[in-house]
This record gives sequence, C-alpha cells and structure tokens, in this order.
Amino acid sequence: MTSYKPIDADNHYYETLDAFTRHLDPKFRHRGVQVVQAGKRVQLIMGGRVNRFIPNPTFDPIIVPGCLDPLFRGQIPDGVDPRSLMKVEPLADEYRDKDKRADLVEAQGLDSILLFPTLGCGVEQALKDDIDATMASLHAFNRWLEEDWGFNYRGRLISAPMISLADPAAAVTEIDSLIERGARIVHVRPAPVPAENGTSRSLGDKRYDPVWARLAEASIPVAFHLGDSGYEASTTVWGGSERFEGFGQVSVLTRVLVSDRAIHDTIASLVIDGVFTRHPTLRVASIENGSDWVALLVKRLRKQANQTPWTFTADPLDTIREHVWVTPYYEEDLRKLADLIGVERILFGSDWPHGEGLAEPTDFYKELDGFTDDETRKIMRDNCLDLLGTAGS
Repeated sequence: MTSYKPIDADNHYYETLDAFTRHLDPKFRHRGVQVVQAGKRVQLIMGGRVNRFIPNPTFDPIIVPGCLDPLFRGQIPDGVDPRSLMKVEPLADEYRDKDKRADLVEAQGLDSILLFPTLGCGVEQALKDDIDATMASLHAFNRWLEEDWGFNYRGRLISAPMISLADPAAAVTEIDSLIERGARIVHVRPAPVPAENGTSRSLGDKRYDPVWARLAEASIPVAFHLGDSGYEASTTVWGGSERFEGFGQVSVLTRVLVSDRAIHDTIASLVIDGVFTRHPTLRVASIENGSDWVALLVKRLRKQANQTPWTFTADPLDTIREHVWVTPYYEEDLRKLADLIGVERILFGSDWPHGEGLAEPTDFYKELDGFTDDETRKIMRDNCLDLLGTAGS
C-alpha cells in the first residue's frame, strides 16, 4: 500500500458528435467538421471528404478497455487470430460524464488524470488545407471541452485543450484565453505545421516563437499526443494493400513505416531549430508515442552534433533530459529509458479506456519491478507534477 495516489498522464474521453460544431462560428459550418447521417451510419465530413480516422464516431458500441493487451505485448497464444481479441461494449457513462469519471478516477485509486481527445487527434490533419477553418474548429472544440469536461475539474480531471500553430497570432490569442479559463496543459499535434498554399513548416520555425514564448512564460507545458500527423501520405510510394480491419484504413506496411516517426521528427525539429535554446523554460511531453524512438533520436542528434557542432548549443541528450517528458508503452524496456533520459522524465500513462491500453490504470505498477520505491513514486506521480509545474503538491 503506497502513501500516495498516482497521476495518470494518458487518459481519454470519447467526444460527443457536436464536439466540433456546438460552438463553431456559423460561417465555418461547411468548412469545419460536418456530421452526416447515412442510413443507420453516422459519418464525419472534414475538408470535403469522409473522414475515417475514427470508423464509428458515435463510439457506441466501443472497444473494451485493455482487451488488446496481449496483442501489444506479443503474447497471443498460438492459433489465436489477433482480430478475435477485439471486444466491444455499450458506451459507458464515465466516458462522457465528468462527474462519473471523476468518481471513477477515485475508485481506480488515482489522484488525477490528464485527459486527451480521441476523435480530436485526427481533425487538424483533415483540415490542414484550410487554416482559418482549423483555428475556428479548435477554438470551438476547446469551448466544448471546457463545457463538458472542464480544464481542471474537481482537481481530478485535467483536460488538454488543442492548439494549432498554423496561425501564430490566433494561437497566442487562444492560449491567453485558455490560461484565463484555467487550462494547465495544451495539446499540439506532433507534425509539421500547415502553412500557406498547401505547404508546411517546422515546429521550430521562428515564426512560431510567439506561441512557444507565451507557453513558456505562462509555465504551460505542451503535450504531443499520438494522432494523425499526416505521415501516411508519404508512404504511398511503397504501396502496401494488406490491412487489419482493427486499424481502420491504414495498411499494415504503412503502420510499420510511419510507426513513431512523427514524434521522433517533432522533437528533432524543436532541438535542431533551437526552440529550447530560445525558450529555455519550455516543457514538453510525448504522450502515447512509446519510447523506443528516444534512443534512436539521441544517437542521430549526437552524430549530427559531431558533424555540425555550430548547429547545437548543448549536448542534444542534455537538452532532451532537461525539456522532454515521455510516457513509454508498458511493454517497453523502462529501465533502459530511465538510464538514457533519467527516471525523472518518465511518466505513467495507461491510455485508459482505449483497447490497447491497460484494463486497470494502476496495473502499470507491475511494469516497475526493477525500480526502487522512490523511483516508482517519481514515475507514478511526482514527474507529472514536475511537468505541470506543481511539484510538491
């Protein structure tokens, strides 16, 4: 029995169908997210196309929490079809109701949770060619999020509003409003930033410095959560038609090719393009991207630092150790990660209630056998407090 309650850095809700439309400026009605009923099926239109990021946007029925655990651990019994592991159930109230969810958090033995979108993680990519619609849609979503979940509800539910850097001035205005309304963390898509004329730019481009500066000044950390980063389009040259129906419309080859590239490239852009140098108090977290990419990125950055030392103001590993927190997948080598970036930068995240996460969030303790009690407390609680800037709470 521990003397503390853990903080889960990766939890999710399931959005209502009006999450992007309830507060949307009417002039963007046909340019944002549109909900369309096609017979008994509900579809979402984004950017003029049917969006398949979430096959069933009603989320009813929904996958059972943790049912795919054996799949991701590589522990499927011989002769068992992986697709048979996917189980569904009716949509539960705690996936949509903030009071019932806050009560559940306590019942699960948690102190609090960081809450991230499910459907929302695919919207910016779908609207990337319409920056104004992107900014309006995320603004509308953040109002829905505040209304349905709150930004810090009952001290248990800490929801991350979504920010796009595509329009830096509008992003700063949104951040200022969110800070006034109590937001404690924001979510930014791990991907190149959509720019004018269908182009894109590095997250480290100096045109986005006002955004990073405002977040650093306000001590608001940035979460880069797994989502649609647009990388699938770059793999079409490889073809690849074999699909696993549990993974939507993305081919199996594409899944292997893109894997954790988006977060690898995102952190690389921040380091190489000097974001942490120009904004030394900025804190960022990689959420639900695993951790295997970290060692590879450090190896590549250090090699590049030897070749072009003028590009780097410090050892890239030191920069990552200072500014980047990581939620590893539970099946990964957590001790290896701790030895690389320090145990102080590892966050506990269960991905609850998604099927690929843990059935019970605190089952994460079972993955920490090789850690001391002090290290375990850091991973399960204290490191998240450090990320949020509330150490000692």
